[in-house]
Amino acid sequence: MTVILIPLLQIINVVINLFIWALIGSAVLSWLTAFGIINTRNRFVDTVGSLLWKITEPPLRPLRRIIPDLGGIDLAPMAMILILWFVQGVLSQLMFRVAMGGL
Repeated sequence: MTVILIPLLQIINVVINLFIWALIGSAVLSWLTAFGIINTRNRFVDTVGSLLWKITEPPLRPLRRIIPDLGGIDLAPMAMILILWFVQGVLSQLMFRVAMGGL
């Protein structure tokens, strides 16, 4: 059981880390676009922005319904990152207990 469970939990942890970086990238890209620093008519920028939006928007949508609108500030990515950090903490405790044979 340990042979399968620990690598599976490690892969889930890596996927969570990648998603956190996608959230950060999406937020930074939206700021750069809002301040006019980058041009969204550039094909590469548009492709990266579209990819990040497709990856991050579905999980953020329910949070945006819960978190109140603060004008131009979107707190949903930060809330999602905090939730994912909590999940990573739970996963690390689970990995520790599985490794010690206490599960």
